[in-house]
Amino acid sequence: MLQFWMINLLKKELIYYTVILVVLALIMHPDLLSAPLERFELMNTRGNYIHPFYWSFGVYLIVVIVRLLIKGIGKLKDKFKK
Repeated sequence: MLQFWMINLLKKELIYYTVILVVLALIMHPDLLSAPLERFELMNTRGNYIHPFYWSFGVYLIVVIVRLLIKGIGKLKDKFKK
């Protein structure tokens, strides 16, 4: 049962991370929609393959912290209601 729960949690978090990665990539590099091969060639010549994952992870961490804060505030509200 715990294993099933953990797999679902990992899938959900992976979806969040992937959405953040794609959205940030499209915001920072709108040419990905019109000329993706040129963007990938430029990335290849510069050798900066990993930087999108770093930026996405940073934004993902901020999103996780905000989600945890909201969840904690919700639990505190519930505790004081009783």
